[in-house]
Amino acid sequence: MARPGTDIAIEDLRARLEPGARLAGLDLGSKTIGVALSDIGLAIATPLKTIRREKFAKDAEALLALCAAENVGGLVLGLPVNMNGTEGPRAQATRAFLRNLALLTELPVVLWDERLSTAAAERAMLEADLSRKKRAEKIDATAAAFILQGALDRLAGLGGLQR
Repeated sequence: MARPGTDIAIEDLRARLEPGARLAGLDLGSKTIGVALSDIGLAIATPLKTIRREKFAKDAEALLALCAAENVGGLVLGLPVNMNGTEGPRAQATRAFLRNLALLTELPVVLWDERLSTAAAERAMLEADLSRKKRAEKIDATAAAFILQGALDRLAGLGGLQR
């Protein structure tokens, strides 16, 4: 089991999820938190919403209320790793967010390399011919969906989740 305030390996996630629980993907930014949800079969990630960041306590309250309402059994938190594989200030801020969140919930958290997730989300929205305004409104939740989909695909590659 992971220590409080730390993440778990994706390989350990299946043992921590209750039947019927969904996963939430999070794209943590300095001003917003993009949120995506999986289906109950843990196959498809869908952008849900963007939470405008305030203070940590309010951010966590909004996030955990959403998790309770949507039967979320685990989180996939995007870790902003540099292109060369090192971790910079944004990754450190993400790890600090995880440590603080772990004090408020027992939901298992997987940190997932989010390199290029925002670029992929932007490209997909351009291909969908969304206006600049619509892209700005949806980019964070769409990036969260790319992060979550990567983790779901990895779970499927591990043999899926036996439910």
